[in-house]
Amino acid sequence: MTPQIAIMGLGWLGLPLYTKLSSLGYVCVGSTTSEEKKEFLQKEGVKAVVAKFEEGGVVGNIQSCLKGSKILILNTPPGLRKDPKSNYVAKIEKVINYIEKSDIEKVLYISSTSVFEDKEDFPEISNKTIPNATSKAGLQIREVERLLLNNTNFKTTILRFSGLVDNDRHPANMMSKRLKVGNPMAPVNLIHRKDCIGIISTIIKQSFWGDIFNASYPSNLTKKEYYDGVCTNLGLLKPNFDKFIKSKGKLIDGLETSKTLNYTYKYVV
Repeated sequence: MTPQIAIMGLGWLGLPLYTKLSSLGYVCVGSTTSEEKKEFLQKEGVKAVVAKFEEGGVVGNIQSCLKGSKILILNTPPGLRKDPKSNYVAKIEKVINYIEKSDIEKVLYISSTSVFEDKEDFPEISNKTIPNATSKAGLQIREVERLLLNNTNFKTTILRFSGLVDNDRHPANMMSKRLKVGNPMAPVNLIHRKDCIGIISTIIKQSFWGDIFNASYPSNLTKKEYYDGVCTNLGLLKPNFDKFIKSKGKLIDGLETSKTLNYTYKYVV
């Protein structure tokens, strides 16, 4: 019998993930942030509830999303660009209180490779590399990872994605509009949304719990080489890179995760 899966965050990644897991035979339920979104999703046949995370607590019916589910996919990014003063850690702490009282046994936390600092020597980041980011978002995500991994009420796997891309959302569209783009010589670290979904599905099917994975499409291109090529193919202006400030970056080793999971990246970014 396949376990029921709760997906917190039926957005750009979460909704197609819901569809994929449902097609594999899993019973899924997910959360969204408003009644309007819930009504739209339900019309599309998606079992959704409202659960909005706030520092003071969770608004909505998170209990009905967690009830009966054995696996939770926690897909809720910090959102600090929209709200720089937001306390992401406080929000997740409130969610953890609900998880502890639920049927959840396994948690898959969708994290980010932003937990690693960019440096001038472009360090290679493996699954065993200790997070060292000092940015506000990086520090908060690091703390959430720690809280989840150290909780003994459930088993957590951390899955860190590099920059997400898809045909309808490619960073080149924004890059081409910028007057100055930094770090032209830094490695490019990206992953296609469909590979993200494929990796999540593989972790669940193969029961990789209590692990840490970094996922990024293998590439040896610099940021300038990559975006110049993509913009040319898309008919966009090439970004105006700042060549006078030394580049900082990192190189995410996505092949380590590929080998461990026996998963082949299928979509060139």
